[in-house]
Amino acid sequence: MNRRGVIRCSVAAVLFGISAPAASRLAEHMGAFTLAGLLYLGAAIAVLPVVGRVRPTRAAFMRAAPRLGLAVIVGGAVGPVLLAAGLSHSSAATASLLLNLELVFTTVLAFFVFREHLGRRVVVGTALVVVASGVLGWSGSGDLRIGALLIAGACLCWGIDNSVTANLDELAPAHITLVKGIVAGGANFAIGLVLGGTPAGWPILGALVVGGFGYGASITLWVAGARDLGAARGQLVFATAPFVGAIVSWTILGEPATARELLALGIAALGVSCVLNSDHLHDHRHEAAEHDHEHTHDDGHHAHRHTEQRGVRHQHRHVHNQLGHAHPHVPDLHHRHDHSHD
Repeated sequence: MNRRGVIRCSVAAVLFGISAPAASRLAEHMGAFTLAGLLYLGAAIAVLPVVGRVRPTRAAFMRAAPRLGLAVIVGGAVGPVLLAAGLSHSSAATASLLLNLELVFTTVLAFFVFREHLGRRVVVGTALVVVASGVLGWSGSGDLRIGALLIAGACLCWGIDNSVTANLDELAPAHITLVKGIVAGGANFAIGLVLGGTPAGWPILGALVVGGFGYGASITLWVAGARDLGAARGQLVFATAPFVGAIVSWTILGEPATARELLALGIAALGVSCVLNSDHLHDHRHEAAEHDHEHTHDDGHHAHRHTEQRGVRHQHRHVHNQLGHAHPHVPDLHHRHDHSHD
């Protein structure tokens, strides 16, 4: 496993996990569209200081535009609205733990649609999270079932978003976050103002701050980490976010921890642990490619020449020649080859 990718996805999980219970409190003061819009506008503001460091070419942006558009609409516009609506029907802790369904949808889509290699440990881990979410979502309360359904819909949207953005190597992670924030956040906020009017000043500020950390920094870190791990494994690490959110709800917000939530937490934690040591080794071939991402020149994949920054991690557009070798790997940005004959 790529340690850098694990750290990035873990930090992203902590930031997003804290944001869920905070957003549940903000949902009491504004509508779903307004809250979703402010969270993503906060994300755009958070990445503004770094987006100018590496600028994409026009050709790269045009190649990425269809997939970026899908990620913006599904993950940036529809998903946050469904989550904001679901938060009004669920406790903060329950909502946080239900967010583990994002892992399930991401894994299924990564395998069946994007042909990402999973392996037994990832499959078992995902199955355990399914069981945990089932334990949590079952209830005699009709209101809770509605909330669970809305949150599950948000997780499906983000599963699509995750699988698309993990493969979106034409743009830097901060650029993806900025476009999502401006386009999706601006549209949802405008709809919210029309439907519900302008909320009070302090909830607006609170939503922008929560969005800056829980969405802006979190999304940027997750995209960078998923390029090192693959969408499914990156999301398995990110699945620690609901645990953080639940703990915050129990300890800081004072919500009682139910037996069902504690059981779901234990099962899901076991599932997440399965991602460790899930790499594999076989002979494989890298086809010629050109893309833009962070890299060093000591990983066996980056042999191009330039005169600056060879000894440190850096980012620029570069070309890969065809290469064949064998080493332990996960389905990161360079290892999305076919495994049908392995």
